[in-house]
Amino acid sequence: MTVDFLVIGHITHDRTPDGFRLGGTVSYAAVTARRLGRHPAILTRGASNGLLMTTAEPDSPANVAALPGSPLEGVSIHLLPSPVSTTFVNLYRDGQRTQVIEALAGPISPAELPPAWTQAPVVLLGPLVREIPPAWVNVFPASLVGVTPQGWMRQWDAAGHVRPARWENAAEFLHRADVVILSREDAGGDEAYLATLAAQARLMVVTDGWRGAAVYCDGERFHVPPRPTREVDPTGAGDVFAAAFLIRLTETRDPVIAARFANVIASLSVEAPGMDAIPYREQVEAWLKSVA
Repeated sequence: MTVDFLVIGHITHDRTPDGFRLGGTVSYAAVTARRLGRHPAILTRGASNGLLMTTAEPDSPANVAALPGSPLEGVSIHLLPSPVSTTFVNLYRDGQRTQVIEALAGPISPAELPPAWTQAPVVLLGPLVREIPPAWVNVFPASLVGVTPQGWMRQWDAAGHVRPARWENAAEFLHRADVVILSREDAGGDEAYLATLAAQARLMVVTDGWRGAAVYCDGERFHVPPRPTREVDPTGAGDVFAAAFLIRLTETRDPVIAARFANVIASLSVEAPGMDAIPYREQVEAWLKSVA
């Protein structure tokens, strides 16, 4: 199987009231890509909790697999060793999120990329805790490279409490990234700062929850309204949006159409806990047809 959507970053163990579950940008993005008909792969570092060691196909670098019945079942995963997985607690109140980091895995180096995945046509760099160094920007010269910079736009104290931070290495990534996708929350709601980043980016999308998304392209800003939804669990919605946007962008080359498509998928994804509600393509197309 040829991988056509590669996502790089930490797979996490998210602590929830019902126990731990796998999470992180890589998880939500890969499940989205699979349900949209792609063949995704994850390069990550963490412990093997919740994953099974596997004997991969001869040409596949995958060395672990999700447990049967997991939303990640069928996704190719190359797990780099670590004594712990990055672990988050996400608390929501009145639409605001408080994050706490309980454990940290180490960085991921370009030298650890399996050669079989160097030609993936679409790549998403999805750091959570600054685990992706700037050297990654030069690894995929022929790929569509998307970046979700939330992992470079957060800092944490000794107790793990997370707060927004400025993207210190932004220039290094912005000169190469084809698409930058972030949330208004990532920037602490600082509109002037978002405008500064947009001026440097080739293409940037800012998601803003129930307000929809804004596409910054060729010096213009386009607002894309949201799909009404019944929110149950917003965790990972931005990662779902990013994967859907990149996939639809490759199909249409139109960022506004891609953002409309991604808005629908992200809004559907929050209607159940975890990754359960991430929709399949036919569900999205049926909804779009119903409102056309």
